[in-house]
Amino acid sequence: MWLVFAFGSAVFAGVTSILAKCGIRKTDSTVATAIRTIVVLAFACLMVVVAGSQNQLGSIGGETLLFLILSGLATGASWLCYFKALQLGDINKVVPIDKSSTVLTILLAFVFLHEAVSLTGGIGVSLIAAGTFLMIEKKEADERKPGGSAWLWYALGSAAFAALTSILGKVGISGVESSLGTAVRTGVVLVMAWVMVFVAGKQGELRHTPKNELGFICLSGLATGASWLCYYRALQDGPASIVVPVDKLSILVTVAFSGLVFQEKLTRRAAFGLLLITVGTLVMLV
Repeated sequence: MWLVFAFGSAVFAGVTSILAKCGIRKTDSTVATAIRTIVVLAFACLMVVVAGSQNQLGSIGGETLLFLILSGLATGASWLCYFKALQLGDINKVVPIDKSSTVLTILLAFVFLHEAVSLTGGIGVSLIAAGTFLMIEKKEADERKPGGSAWLWYALGSAAFAALTSILGKVGISGVESSLGTAVRTGVVLVMAWVMVFVAGKQGELRHTPKNELGFICLSGLATGASWLCYYRALQDGPASIVVPVDKLSILVTVAFSGLVFQEKLTRRAAFGLLLITVGTLVMLV
């Protein structure tokens, strides 16, 4: 059953990007992120109750809390960059770059946590990096879009902050139950997202959010929560060395749905890049 939950996590994570893209056609991405985080936090709190770890909140140490907060800030920055990139660019271009955070995470873990990289891990990382490079195609049409190629920089920022999240989260989560740590981090993201809304003076846009887009934003939050529930259930019963790479296969779901919903087609170069990313992810299962 844990493998079923792992694939469930990948499916819901892949659908999240599609639903989010549908919710930010007219709605500002920062406002959408703030609304969406409310739903995600509700799911995170549900995970805490299910795990029965709510009584441990008062016993979190100062150092652990600090790293959880820093991880939450990095997560918030990653989400803000990611949804801005989705708003400006094509899903099948943004998502591969975001998923390249796996490469950055392994590099940062090697440098700061001194974690060794196996031969198969190195091959997998190389394939993912090469595949991501092939899927990044800047076209003249991109330059004519609002924001030009700004989506690329936001996508790169998303990947960088996501990698930093993993490193900070690994340090912070070591001193607290995982679901409780996730809830604390999500709470930080919620505060950060709403602070960004008010600092940018976009709170007035809340009243003008189209109802259909609001629905998609909330559904994307529910999909994220469902993905997390499946992910942590899979980790509870199965080996992390298999669960994590399977979860990263969500890119296949995203690309498939982007073609169905938004008619975003892959070129041969991009399709080969996707193949390399998939093979690299599977190699890391070894």
